[in-house]
Amino acid sequence: MGRLTVALIVSSWIIPISILVNHIVPEPYMDEIFHIPQAQQYCAGNFKSWDPMITTPPGLYFLSLAYITSLFPGMLFIQRVSYFINTCSIAILRSTNGFLAVICSILVHDIIISLNPSIDDKKATLYAVILALYPLHWFFTFLYYTDVASLTVVLAMYLMCLKKNYMSSALLGAVAIFIRQTNIIWMLFVACTGILNIIQAKQKDLKNLSSVPKNDNFPSSKSINNQSNLKKRKSGNAIDTTSHSIHGKSQPSLPDQSTGWFSEIWSILLVAWNIKWELFVSFSPFIALFMAFVGFVFWNGSIVLGAKEAHTVSPHFAQLLYYGLVSVCFMGPVHFSTNQAAILAKSFWKNRPFSFLLWFLAAIFSFLSVHYFSIAHPYLLADNRHYPFYLWRKIINSHWSTRYLLVPLYIYSWTSIFSILAKFQKKIWLLAYFLASSAVLIPAPLIEFRYYTIPFFFLVLHCRITNNRKWALMGFLYTSINIFTITMFSFRPFKWDHEPGIQRFIW
Repeated sequence: MGRLTVALIVSSWIIPISILVNHIVPEPYMDEIFHIPQAQQYCAGNFKSWDPMITTPPGLYFLSLAYITSLFPGMLFIQRVSYFINTCSIAILRSTNGFLAVICSILVHDIIISLNPSIDDKKATLYAVILALYPLHWFFTFLYYTDVASLTVVLAMYLMCLKKNYMSSALLGAVAIFIRQTNIIWMLFVACTGILNIIQAKQKDLKNLSSVPKNDNFPSSKSINNQSNLKKRKSGNAIDTTSHSIHGKSQPSLPDQSTGWFSEIWSILLVAWNIKWELFVSFSPFIALFMAFVGFVFWNGSIVLGAKEAHTVSPHFAQLLYYGLVSVCFMGPVHFSTNQAAILAKSFWKNRPFSFLLWFLAAIFSFLSVHYFSIAHPYLLADNRHYPFYLWRKIINSHWSTRYLLVPLYIYSWTSIFSILAKFQKKIWLLAYFLASSAVLIPAPLIEFRYYTIPFFFLVLHCRITNNRKWALMGFLYTSINIFTITMFSFRPFKWDHEPGIQRFIW
């Protein structure tokens, strides 16, 4: 079991289904009509060519060039350039994502082990294989879109950060942004998690220093004072004011993790201030990358490259609500269970009236988001090839009241997400994750489930689900959806009256 097993299992479905898709759909479809010709221009060495309808940077095309060159090493020196151009066929370009999907599954396996060092390797292998079946990630493995490459590089960036290799993490962050510019948000999120990991390690060292008495036969007055303070803390009669040293600087003792938001933030700020230069040096590559990106946005006049009119930044707060509901649906066995419902109900009743206030504020936010910031993009209304088209018409907008009736589900979804994450993550981590997801999703005017893939993977990886039965049910759910979507895409084509050509259903 392990990386090789994950790679072999994932390859076992990628290869045959890729052959099937390329046989049935040999021509570029949907967004491929922009990406494939652009990649082929690069294969021809025409790097000055650019299709103004493409909204993302050319990172995927350069990855394809590297991938194709690795398949045929030395080809440019042996064969003519025209031969290299011919190798950039639709099937070969699509296989770039197939190769990256295998790499992605290995990265997921390693991240699971990094986050859960005590986990059994067989379980890590099983979980990585099931996550490789996640429907939005799985489906676009067989087409030439940027989603698989974007997820793979972001996860590689995160894994390097977990391994404390910050320079490599920042370099991978640059690659991720070069594939899809919104990955700047996930670069910042990864940097924040790296900083929090360092601070938590320092906090742990402080607690160890404060709890371990000296072993000298003749204890000094300082050790006696420390022991006395420990006794006072245990008896609850005094507050510990003992100072400890970080890099030679005096640092006050820190509150326990069970304390509230302000105490946790204050403790983090105290440690961060004492090790500010260490943090600055370690994460300076991320800072430089962020400043370069800000400069690019000012120079370009927008975060998107092409088709700016159709991709203007809009306050689409309802998108965040959709993401919460879609995510818990894809984790249905975890969130929609009697046990989870009982836990939420018990927590709600235990923490009243504070819980009533939070739910009241969440309801107000949700209703306002649905009423004022629920956007129906022209692409969504006009294109019946996408599943969100039917979600909007048949559910969200089926009646004027339906969108409001969904609000309790939105609130339940985010409450359940926070409750599970809070078991393993600090409150400040939850805030960082929520802000990162908001920054990516709220400005996007178009309802696209593809945008949910990266935040979903961060969510499921940090929930630390260890129940094999729940994973098996999730795997069954994913497999069923994948069979349905690939069947509809491959064997249920249809035609438009107003436009020639074969149309197919797609996410």
